[in-house]
Amino acid sequence: MSFDLARTPTLEAVATKDEQALAQDLHQRAEESITAAVARPEVVEARGAQQKAEERLTRLRKAERGLSAYVKESREQMAAGEFAAIEAMVESAASKAKIDFKKLEGLAALENQNRVATRAIGHLIEKLIPLAQIANLREEAHALMAEARAVEEIARQRAQKVLGSIREAVSQEMVLPVDMSKGVAGALVAHATRLKRRAVEISENADHVERSFQERVGGGQ
Repeated sequence: MSFDLARTPTLEAVATKDEQALAQDLHQRAEESITAAVARPEVVEARGAQQKAEERLTRLRKAERGLSAYVKESREQMAAGEFAAIEAMVESAASKAKIDFKKLEGLAALENQNRVATRAIGHLIEKLIPLAQIANLREEAHALMAEARAVEEIARQRAQKVLGSIREAVSQEMVLPVDMSKGVAGALVAHATRLKRRAVEISENADHVERSFQERVGGGQ
């Protein structure tokens, strides 16, 4: 190694001069650390809770779609049934026989089912789905924060390992600055920061949905 210390007081030591290979190695090591972070028990638990919340939201939305389809179909059946009941009544009255109300019995049952299904849809849209959406957002934000903390902990451990490896050099030169941002630890911290930022955005979205829900519920009382 040849250099002019007077002109270049700051030196940079790298594992290889091949920048592409260096970048690939950095990326691979960072990905391995992120995978290890995601596999930690607290992160797995948080992701599991978020998945359950998401599955509940999905089921409720599926129920709303199914009920809406039923209401549409039953309304068509009621329209056809009402026409048939009217014709039967007219025919029975015209023949001077006892007026036929039998077809109205089935129509009444269908109308009752339609009314209850419509109320169920309202309950889903106005309460159950918003609450499930809020819970899902909260759990997603919590899971992201748990992953961010795990990634930060691994970054801290790697930084301590690096610093431990260069203590001998520090003892020789007294002061040896180390830029962790260019290494794996720095990449992990940057990743954790992005996770935290996303978690905050999701949490704020949950706050917005919850405020809207509370205002709507309060206004309806």
